Amino acid sequence: MCGGQAIDLAAVGNMNMTFADLERMHRMKTGALLKASVLMGALSGQAPLLTESTREALARYGEAIGLAFQVVDDILDVESTSADLGKTAGKDAAHGKPTYVSVLGMEAAKAWSLRLRAQALEALNGLGARAARLRELADFMVCRTH
Repeated sequence: MCGGQAIDLAAVGNMNMTFADLERMHRMKTGALLKASVLMGALSGQAPLLTESTREALARYGEAIGLAFQVVDDILDVESTSADLGKTAGKDAAHGKPTYVSVLGMEAAKAWSLRLRAQALEALNGLGARAARLRELADFMVCRTH
């Protein structure tokens, strides 16, 4: 996560950041945080019962939902108000931070968030009812308005 944060800090003012660079940065930050959170929860709850394929599925889910969270966060920074967000809206653009919206455009960013949600849900396909809350979390993260 520290490496991703270092890239983030160095990217301020770099409005020529590519999608690949942005994706790498967020995989190392939000993606890594949510992947670790999902895996730690699973390991602490059912460590002896977790198969390698389940761990891999949960890792894919965590990475995809971490990126989806970031994409939606970038979208909300543009479309929402400070009152709705509970933080200053528009601060990414004001600080010259590259975002999914600035790199892809709003419509493509929204489409990317939906594809990431689909990837996260697909990763859970073989887990059945045990993954119901994770499916709900994916829906919440991508469909949230603040």
